[in-house]
Amino acid sequence: MSKTGKYLVCGILTGACNGFFGGGGGSVLVPLLTRVCHEEQRSAFATSVAVILPLCTLSVGIYLWRGGLDVMTAAPYLAGGAVGGYFGGKIFKGVKLPWLKKGFGALLIVGGVRCLL
Repeated sequence: MSKTGKYLVCGILTGACNGFFGGGGGSVLVPLLTRVCHEEQRSAFATSVAVILPLCTLSVGIYLWRGGLDVMTAAPYLAGGAVGGYFGGKIFKGVKLPWLKKGFGALLIVGGVRCLL
């Protein structure tokens, strides 16, 4: 499969995950980019962050259209997420890659365990 084809398949899987669960596409995209597309880990993290905005914007539109989103409940999370995203982006380059991998792995494990329980 061509490199473009691999990216397209990864995008489809990421978008499907994001749409189905209402988020989380970025957590699927990082492993796909590193394993399927052979991207460098730091580049995969950055690409994942860049992909989150359009994916979530589309998902928000669909949830709004179908009446499944309470905007007033979501507003504080949006504000907090914007602040956290700003500072996370600022410190991203300064964090060594092994720590990024461990942090991402821990996030996935904690999230997975919480979903199971």
